[in-house]
Amino acid sequence: MNRTFKTVASSDISISELMLPSHTNFSGKIHGGYILSLLDQIAFACASKFSGNYCVTASVDTVNFLKPIEVGELVTMKASVNYVGNSSMIIGIRVEAENIQTGKIKHCNSSYFTMVAKDNDGKSMLVPGLILLNMNDVRRFFNCIKQIALKKERDLHEEEFDYNSKEALESLKKYNIKLEF
Repeated sequence: MNRTFKTVASSDISISELMLPSHTNFSGKIHGGYILSLLDQIAFACASKFSGNYCVTASVDTVNFLKPIEVGELVTMKASVNYVGNSSMIIGIRVEAENIQTGKIKHCNSSYFTMVAKDNDGKSMLVPGLILLNMNDVRRFFNCIKQIALKKERDLHEEEFDYNSKEALESLKKYNIKLEF
């Protein structure tokens, strides 16, 4: 079976939404949970558009809340596929908020979601390969490779680390905790 290939640009998708008072948290800023919901929606749309299949969220790898979003700002989310595996894709998402009266735009959030393509029976599907057309595409792809390596290293450390060892428990003394067992 020949694998098809698609460009990063073929996955590009953006959504914009005006932030309303009903989207706020207790401090009057737009609720992070609401933004997470929108991020998941655009990650789904981007991955499904690229793969041609239904996609599910495998993991939310990074969500960096950089600046608060205010009521009345127009939020625009831009997503693209940055990396593909066999059935998985890493979707990069940039969130910007625009003050629609002044035109000032601020970068509010950067996020990375791992999405997996599924068939009607819930089995993972092969996704198209990725055509990298410029150095920005290459940079994003390499950043995903590094992110995957760090994730594997963290998981390995998690499996191998002995939390019960005397040394491990001793090392906790430098933190603001109290062990009472």
